[in-house]
Amino acid sequence: MTAESDTAASGFPTLEDWQHWTLVMGRAQQMLLESWADSWKAGEPAPGLKLPPAPDPMAMLTAGAEAWGKGLEAWGQMLGGMSAAADKKDKRFAAPEWRDNPVFDTIRQSYLAISDQLMKSVDEAEGLDAEAHKRLKFLTGSFVDAMSPSNFALTNPQVLKATMESRGENLLTGLRHMLDDMKGGQLSHVPKGAYEVGRNLATTPGKVIHETPLYQLIQYTPTTDKVLETPLIIFPPWINRFYILDLTPEKSFVRWCVEQGISLFMVSWKSADESIKDVTLDDYVLRGQVDAIDTVRDLLGVPSVHTIGYCVAGTTLAATLALLAARGEADKVASATFFTAQVDFSEAGDLRLFLGDETMGLLGQLSADTGIVDGRVMASTFNLLRGRDLIWNYVVNNYLLGKEPPPFDLLHWNGDVTNLPAGWHRNYLETLYKGNKLVEEGGISVDGTPIDLSQIHTPLYIQAGREDHIAPPQSVWKIMDHVPGPKRFVLAGSGHIAGVVNPPSAGKYQYWLNEGEPKNLDEFVEGATEHKGSWWPDWLAWLTERAPTKVDAKGARVPGKGKRKAIEDAPGRYVKTR
Repeated sequence: MTAESDTAASGFPTLEDWQHWTLVMGRAQQMLLESWADSWKAGEPAPGLKLPPAPDPMAMLTAGAEAWGKGLEAWGQMLGGMSAAADKKDKRFAAPEWRDNPVFDTIRQSYLAISDQLMKSVDEAEGLDAEAHKRLKFLTGSFVDAMSPSNFALTNPQVLKATMESRGENLLTGLRHMLDDMKGGQLSHVPKGAYEVGRNLATTPGKVIHETPLYQLIQYTPTTDKVLETPLIIFPPWINRFYILDLTPEKSFVRWCVEQGISLFMVSWKSADESIKDVTLDDYVLRGQVDAIDTVRDLLGVPSVHTIGYCVAGTTLAATLALLAARGEADKVASATFFTAQVDFSEAGDLRLFLGDETMGLLGQLSADTGIVDGRVMASTFNLLRGRDLIWNYVVNNYLLGKEPPPFDLLHWNGDVTNLPAGWHRNYLETLYKGNKLVEEGGISVDGTPIDLSQIHTPLYIQAGREDHIAPPQSVWKIMDHVPGPKRFVLAGSGHIAGVVNPPSAGKYQYWLNEGEPKNLDEFVEGATEHKGSWWPDWLAWLTERAPTKVDAKGARVPGKGKRKAIEDAPGRYVKTR
């Protein structure tokens, strides 16, 4: 037996192994150096990042040490709950190595015990007001998720196994993924090139028939001989691309509406640049929603339109309805549907935790030069709200295991960010989220007109998601308390996105209705009837009941055939502007 074979048999690296690992490390160093060289040439402190000065690193280290110290002090108490914590199902530790190997089984149990005890300690904390308690609970949960042993190569048996089997290629590939993401300024959730707007997303046929500096208006091509006389305009949130409602054909709310015989229009907001950096609430109401309503009424020669407002666009739609009511023009809108939209922010979701002075100051620094909030900032905030699923899951998969993430249209949309006008964005957070001025009579004004939600008598359909962490159902419900007109409330299964984008063909989730007169969400839930599947057909029946008349799908009902000529094919330029 030779010395080399003897070394191999004993489990020690051979000369070939050392050469391979040297090559891997050399390639990794080269990638890092090239990346940093490119960054310094661009005047950036790190690949893809342009950030204000970091806080005192010593203070951060001290805070971290204190946190770990408190965890160690509670170690003795945690040991008693080790077995109970270890029995909990957790997909981060689903691989058999976490239980089969005594070392990693102990790591897993220890981490779960610590996590359990830390979260219990937060629940039992005294002397905190409700807002401080929510903030502490969120921050503790984020810390616990970040410190999971699954997130670190040396404490994740799956990563160690992959590293040995691939001889480090997984880490090299992961490093390449990480550097690409750093240059792009955001974590990748889908493989690059898997989706393209207009190719396999947002493919419902239509034309852009109206364009302003703020938005494009898309009219979709009818697919039925007859269509509802009263058309529908959808106002998506301007913090995201409109095609969340026109994903792949089988998930598309837009395509489904057209197939049901609805004359459908969609607003596609422009991603903010310096040409619209000074827009305000007045612009989104007057030169956005009211302009679109009047454009469609004039094009089709109809007295009124149906409207949908999704999330922040629903908040603005409430202001638009109040303005029209104050002007004696409420009849321009036959009905309004609210998708996970809030008007009363007294019980808003975890986004309130990001409205402290330090966060607002950071937003100001990041937008000081351009007047624009980079959409990646908002994307990071939303990802933090579900850090375990949208951050650490991909850190392990993409960077440590070196795998490509699976294709998922919804997550492609999630990463397809839009920029925001900084002044209006800050005003929205300060005036509505923090100040809750929309529900005060005259708390805000549009075009000099005080806004009063109690003047709205337009029929409303209000949808909320049971697991929505951005617009919690108890917050969405509050519109029921402020608007006196006829209302229908539906509680959908799932959250902010999947609760809305749930086509009947999928057969997923459920929704709840209460035909009585509940005074609050608790009473609604207590007396609600559960219905399997999608709530879309219930909404369609409600919409059709408001205005059942149908007309031939010809003339101006066909994009480009009326007085508004086609500018370009859907989905248009604005949705592709970065």
